[in-house]
Amino acid sequence: MQKYRSYILPAAIILGLLLHKYCAMFSFLVPYIIFSILLLTFSAVDIKKLSMSRLDIWLMLFQITVSLGSYLILKWLGAGSIIAEGVLIGVLCPVASSVAVISCMLGANRETVTAYTIIGNLMVAVVAPIYFSFIGNQQDMPFLESFWMILKRVGVVLGIPFFAAWMLEVWWPKGSDFLRRYKGLSFYLWSLALLFTLGQTIDFIFLHGEGNWSSILWLGVASLLFCVIQFGFGRWLGSKYGDKISGGQLLGQKNTAMGIWMANYYLTPLASVFMAFYSVFQNVWNSWQMWRVGKEE
Repeated sequence: MQKYRSYILPAAIILGLLLHKYCAMFSFLVPYIIFSILLLTFSAVDIKKLSMSRLDIWLMLFQITVSLGSYLILKWLGAGSIIAEGVLIGVLCPVASSVAVISCMLGANRETVTAYTIIGNLMVAVVAPIYFSFIGNQQDMPFLESFWMILKRVGVVLGIPFFAAWMLEVWWPKGSDFLRRYKGLSFYLWSLALLFTLGQTIDFIFLHGEGNWSSILWLGVASLLFCVIQFGFGRWLGSKYGDKISGGQLLGQKNTAMGIWMANYYLTPLASVFMAFYSVFQNVWNSWQMWRVGKEE
């Protein structure tokens, strides 16, 4: 099974594209799959080694400044709100909860990736409500209400499996050791989640594309451009701290479901198509990376 691993992600992408209507029907299973992935991931992490690093600070600064800066520059250049808001959410969007799955297979440090998964998501929960107080269609919403809404969505996904893994390590070490032995299953679970998520994503693009194909095209171009920028800059930044894989994945691999929700709720709904395209692009890149690593092995 190991030698076929590099072909699983491309297969999931192709099936998600071709069978999107059927895959979308099973999207309700994704939160449960993500919980299982994170429980396996956190069980394999030495929680005592989790801490904030300088790399984390630079990654957060990039997301905070480039998201708002790109939005303001695009508006100044005369770009429509849809494109500007799509780029804003595409850069600010938190790192994917399951980023450790691919990152660690590519050679990233598990503790580095896990630490920023938690820190980066908390940062977005604080910064996003500030930006949405003067951008989008929910500007009158109180900060604390907006903060709590976002925190609930990222906190539940990350918090429950994290504390479950911690409790197992403290109260039932044998159970934690058992999960640690099967941490490799997280990749196959993630591929299944990808299949269902991509199906839902493609359905989403078709649903919002009717009559908006010009905006859809520009959102797709901008999404591809910023996908390249974020993975590329993240790898360059990570290389300065001895872990270019972590830098690239932590900045480039996004929680696109969260990004789509934030764009739909706080911004112009069509702007969320940026994240839908981004989901496809980032997973094509991840598939190529996995194929390359598998070929080298």
